[in-house]
Formats: sequence, structure tokens, C-alpha cells
Amino acid sequence: MGRNVSTLDMTRKLSIGFVRRGYSQTGGAEAYLKRLARGVVGAGHDAQLITTHDWPKTEWPFGARRRLQSGSVLGFANGLKQVRPQIRCNVLMSLERVWNCDVYRAGDGVHRAWLARRRKFEIPLERFIRGLNRKHRDILQLEGALFANRGAGRVIVNSQMVKSEIIDLYRYPADNITLVRNGIPLEQFRFDPELREKSRDELNVKPDEIALLFAGSGWERKGLRFAIAAMALCHNRKMRLLVAGRGNQRYYKSKRIQFLGEMPDLVRIYAAADIFILPTIYDPFSNACLEALACGIPVITTHSNGFSEIIADGLHGSIVDSANNVAALRDAIRFWSDAARRAAARSTNSECAAQFDISKNVEQTLAILFQIGSG
Repeated sequence: MGRNVSTLDMTRKLSIGFVRRGYSQTGGAEAYLKRLARGVVGAGHDAQLITTHDWPKTEWPFGARRRLQSGSVLGFANGLKQVRPQIRCNVLMSLERVWNCDVYRAGDGVHRAWLARRRKFEIPLERFIRGLNRKHRDILQLEGALFANRGAGRVIVNSQMVKSEIIDLYRYPADNITLVRNGIPLEQFRFDPELREKSRDELNVKPDEIALLFAGSGWERKGLRFAIAAMALCHNRKMRLLVAGRGNQRYYKSKRIQFLGEMPDLVRIYAAADIFILPTIYDPFSNACLEALACGIPVITTHSNGFSEIIADGLHGSIVDSANNVAALRDAIRFWSDAARRAAARSTNSECAAQFDISKNVEQTLAILFQIGSG
């Protein structure tokens, strides 16, 4: 593990086993894994996927796919432990909490940290009910196995926030944690004035309207109610909130919300948007924020989003201290409602995002996998 990358034979062909339970067509982890696998296979290596029956065959054209029967958190981990001796690979990389693996990518963050943050926004009854939920106990048990019991030989994080949480909460060795930022295919995300005009027309967004975009599933965690409240405080009738993703619309009512549903391809929605807002309670590193940034859109988010580490407040967007600081969110929306300010930020945002092409992520991740696979 301590070998220098420069001394490794990076031309040797690796066989990599990727682990991810379940599938969502709009899931950020699934999108990232497919992008990573495409880069790995493109570099001449073998990739296989260990998953459940939920993952469609058409969504994994990169190699073999082994499907485990149980879709529950603990059942899947137990199933992997049972079949692992049969999995032939140089390195097993999990994007899922399991009992043990060679490399664990903590793309979902630290569950223990997320629960602690969530308690600040819950009433006592909600906390009590959550405490009875076995799923949370199972996740914490697996998380403890990976970090506290050192079940993960190496950990990859996408933000310094997550790295600090793992060290502080589980005393996992800092030397075994590597920061590899998220990456996106930049060629797919850029400002396109023609697409903007077409998309706004399709969505019936008027030329003088300011379109805020909120994208993601798990609306409670990502702070949709705070985005709605902040927009209401702006008292601007020429403002509309576009909401893309999966959630219960009954709990989020406003005359100025347009629910778009789950959308695998958000490029045309980014094109229609003026401001991207994600007042998340907890997010390791939002891919949607990075995609919006690459499209030149100012991003309003919180310090509880690892993405906030790569942008400057007031330059690429706005960073508020807490998701429920609705007044600060309102002020950020008003700040970026200025069309000239948004236009000036467009190229600055694209330049910032240019540092995070998926090719760089693949290169850094492969270097870690070579270290493990050549050990």
C-alpha cells in the first residue's frame, strides 16, 4: 500500500470488481460508477459489477455482472461476503457499505454524520421513530465494520468534509484516505444559448422570468422546503422554481413550483435555468452542483455540501451556513437575480468546473487501484 505510484507498472491490465447495490436511473452514484467504468475499460482494464437484479443489463455494457439475491442493506453485504471467494479480480472496489473490501469509495458520505446533522432539523417524535428504523442500525453496523474495524483497506472520499468525519467519528487512519474529487464529462455540460432558448420555450419559462433549478432525489435531505421558503421571501412574481427528481409533491406546495419528475438527462434543464439552488442538510459532494457549474450557472448551496469546497462565495455562487437559514438563502437568490452578474459569472464558473473532468477522476482512481492490485 505504501509503494510509490511512479514505481508501479501502470500498463499492466487490471481486473476490477465494482460493488453497488440497487439502481436508480437518476442516482448520482450510479451515474458516477458508469462514467468511471467507461474510463477504466477505455484504459484497457476489465470491469465487473456486483449488484442486485435492480440494475438493468443495458446500463452495464462494461463487462460481467454478478447479481446477488438480497436487496436489503445487510442482506446484500452478507451475500457479497459469501460469494467473494468466487469473485476473480485484482481489486474489489465498493461504492456500497459492506463488511470489507480492498477500496471503499465513500460517495454516500458518513451515515453517522448525516444522522447527527438531521437531528438538528427534527422534532423529538421524528427522532424517536427514526431510532426504531432497523435500516439505519444496519447501515451504521456496516459503516463501523469498514471504518472502526478497518474492513476497508483504503478509502476514497470526494470531499475534505467526509474525510474529516471518518477520522473524527471512527479514528480511521488519515494516511489510508485519499481525496479524489468527483468528475463529469465536461463536453456534455456547457452553456448553449440556442438550447437555452429552446428549453425555456418547452418549459413555458417567459423571457423575463428568473428560473431557479433544484435537482435531486431525497428532497428532505437536499432542503427543498428551504428553497421554497427562500423564494417566497423574495416576493418576486417573475420567479419560478423548477424541481427535477423523485419526491412526494404533496408536502411541497407553491404556485410557483414546476415539478419535472425524474429526468436522466438534465442538460436541457440546466440550459433553461438561471440559478441552481441546493440548500442541502448533508451532501458529500453534489454532482448536480458540479454539472450546473459547468453550464455556467451560479450555485447556491450550504457548507454541508462537500461541493462548496471548490467554489468561492460570491464568485461562483453563494454558500450559506445552514440549510434552514432562509434569510441567507433569500439574500443569495436576490444577489444572483441580477442578469449582468450571472452573465459575468458564466465563464468563471465554466473555468472552475474545467478542473473536474471525469478523465482526471479516472486517472487518480486507477492510480489507487494499481497500488492495491499490485501489492
